Amino acid sequence: MGQTMKHQNDRELVARDVRPDNRQRVSPGAALKDLSDATFDVYRDGRGNIILEPQVTIPTSEVWLFRNRNALESVARGLEELARGETTVRDAKPLRITRIAKSSDRR
Repeated sequence: MGQTMKHQNDRELVARDVRPDNRQRVSPGAALKDLSDATFDVYRDGRGNIILEPQVTIPTSEVWLFRNRNALESVARGLEELARGETTVRDAKPLRITRIAKSSDRR
C-alpha cells in the first residue's frame, strides 16, 4: 500500500480494497493528510463514484477579504514580497478599533 497510482483527471489512489464497517463507515486514512480542519461535501456521480470535496470555514470577520479582489491581491503581493525578503519593518502605531454603535444603543 506504500505505492500510489495516478489516474486520469489527476486522481491519486491512496488506499485499495477499503470496506465499510458494520455501520457503513469508510475511513479515508491517508487521504486526509493536511485536511484535519476540513468538513466534506459528499457527491455521487453518474458512474456511481463517491466524491468527497473538502471544505473549510472562513470566519465572517475575515470573509470580506475574499470578497474584495483588490485587497486579496494586495495581501498576496505582500506575502510574495515577504517570501522574497523585500519587506521593511516599520515602527507602526497599533491599530485602534472603534465600536460602531447599533441603532438600539443610541436610544
